[in-house]
Amino acid sequence: MVNSIAREETVLEEAVEAFKASLRGELLGPADAGYDNARKVYNGMIDKHPRLIARCVNVADIIASVNFAREHNLLLAVRGGGHNGAGLGICDGGLVIDLSPMRGIRVDPVARTVRVEGGCTWGDVDSTTHAFGLAVPSGIISSTGVAGLTLGGGHGYLTRKYGLTIDNLLEADLVLADGRFVTASAQENEDLFWAIRGGGGNFGVVTSFLFKAHPVNTVYAGPTLWHLDRAAEVMQWYREFIINQPEDMYGFLALLKVPPGPPFPEELHTKTMCGIIWCYTGAPEEVEEAFRPIRDLAPAFEHIGSIPYPALQSMFDGLMPSGLQWYWKGDFVNELSDEAIALHLKHGSQIPTLLSTMHLYPIDGAAHRVGKNDTAFSYRDAKWSAIVAGIDPDPANADKITAWAKEYWNALHPYSCGGAYVNFMMEEGQERVQATYRDNYERLLAIKKKYDPTNLFRVNQNIK
Repeated sequence: MVNSIAREETVLEEAVEAFKASLRGELLGPADAGYDNARKVYNGMIDKHPRLIARCVNVADIIASVNFAREHNLLLAVRGGGHNGAGLGICDGGLVIDLSPMRGIRVDPVARTVRVEGGCTWGDVDSTTHAFGLAVPSGIISSTGVAGLTLGGGHGYLTRKYGLTIDNLLEADLVLADGRFVTASAQENEDLFWAIRGGGGNFGVVTSFLFKAHPVNTVYAGPTLWHLDRAAEVMQWYREFIINQPEDMYGFLALLKVPPGPPFPEELHTKTMCGIIWCYTGAPEEVEEAFRPIRDLAPAFEHIGSIPYPALQSMFDGLMPSGLQWYWKGDFVNELSDEAIALHLKHGSQIPTLLSTMHLYPIDGAAHRVGKNDTAFSYRDAKWSAIVAGIDPDPANADKITAWAKEYWNALHPYSCGGAYVNFMMEEGQERVQATYRDNYERLLAIKKKYDPTNLFRVNQNIK
């Protein structure tokens, strides 16, 4: 038995050497310089040790890596930006396909499209498209990976105006579980195109995305803050205000601790407050009228003005660097009742650390004009996507922030739609995955069986 295992190891080591020689990019193992850095992901709570990390520089590297994992029965994880909260871009003992060296971007300013490789972050995209006065709808932190955010649906500042990220996806190139390279679009492999718009990384490795871009250059944006004793009033006002606004107006609500630094005045530093972070894409001459109801609510602090869209997108990057401890849980929400508001204030007033927070992101407007069965993203009727995030740099606080997030989420979950934005889920089990896809789950299952019958791509919110 021992000799048999030793022979298998020898054969695998020989195969690894041949695999390494076939790659244009690096193949890293635990003994290699750079391995420890390459295995780190955004969430510092995740500490996994893959057997191999293939830092792919082109499609041929990805094909070779997929084939190697399949032929040698290795657990396979795919890493784009590495932002996934549950750490699903890394694995223990298996092979990681690391796309981060693949950062090519090409803008077609006439067609208003942008081709983006799978290792890009949204900061890469924003800085490139901004030169042409364009933007693609994405999230709120520019270090987020394009691939993970897109495959889960993608919501952020431009959602009410231009829809989810997947609503602006025109096509994607993928490497499938059998090593084939295909394009998924409305004209080719339409079932696969339907599935990757919200179905996560279940169906293959996306090597590049083609997005529709929109004329977005300067926006009128920034935070407003109210003291906690006015939070119930603000939340009651917000629930009516935001859903009745023109789609140029976007604002997500937060319960937060004020960062101790500019632009916030010293007397507010570390105070727990209610905030709304705004983004207005309407005409400059209409700004004052659009923001009059907000200013009538007399915020204790506001820092709103005209800024380049990439500056808004990266506004929180410095607060949320890679390597912090994260535990988050999400839910889709249809209404913000007085009872729910009372629970938000109970738990939101007990924020355990400076960076921990709760956000409510509006996902109505243009996102509602797509049917719930038109893409894998099912919750087209939800008004908000909620997240409770325990965040701290100190591993000693991991249990504290996790307990707070779970307790907060458990209290509010009965007031939710039942499912969650797939990108706001930790490893929460099959029941939660099915609740997220609802009546799209069976169709996703059939497509999974067609394109990945052995479930090679299973380090994700898995469709089993």
